[in-house]
Amino acid sequence: MSDNGHILIVDDQPEICDVVQEYLTGEGYRVSTARNGDDMRRLLAQTPVDLVILDLMLPGEDGLALARALRSESQVGIVILTGRGDLVDRIIGLEMGADDYLPKPFNLRELLARVKSVLRRIQSPGGERSLSVRSRVRFAGWELDLSSRALTAPSGDEVRLTTGEFDLLAAFVNNANQVLSRDRLLDLARNREAGPFDRTIDVQVGRLRRKIEDDPQNPTLIKTVRGGGYIFAPPVEPG
Repeated sequence: MSDNGHILIVDDQPEICDVVQEYLTGEGYRVSTARNGDDMRRLLAQTPVDLVILDLMLPGEDGLALARALRSESQVGIVILTGRGDLVDRIIGLEMGADDYLPKPFNLRELLARVKSVLRRIQSPGGERSLSVRSRVRFAGWELDLSSRALTAPSGDEVRLTTGEFDLLAAFVNNANQVLSRDRLLDLARNREAGPFDRTIDVQVGRLRRKIEDDPQNPTLIKTVRGGGYIFAPPVEPG
């Protein structure tokens, strides 16, 4: 069996499950399928999974609720599948903790690229994506370990980050006190170009602010630069 990773497809359309399972299996992944939330939970209780490909339109408990439940319980990678026009659902999915999204109908090679990207970030934290050789940094009393992906608050408590939140924070600390456009942040943190009306970075910045800012409505760490993007304001020092 390949050690590329175990992927779980959660979709109530058998033809999509079959096609994606066959394709990803051919690329060296172990692939399981589930048709709803109950099936997903049964499988997750039986075997470890590295990444979940999650359709939002499911019978019973929908994909958004499942994404929220998954993220509250684990750091498994999540790629959501949405209808092409469901921009709001994509944004909400990212707010729930998904790592990436792909609109239906989708190209299998693009899906594979998204899967590889998320798994690479999960399995190789602080590796080739990091712009700094430092493995641990401090800012404003916080400590971020780029190798273990651990974020420690000034209180000493560990704060859990999704893959997307970690990549974004790593991009900020490696480019502190520089104005970074949304396109540049998307390239640094997600390794893909922004599409029209892509609000991925804004969503992730909002989530990150809620975790590290004393007052997310009046941020002092991640500041908005009107017309420019964002800037990570605090000094960053080796940990």
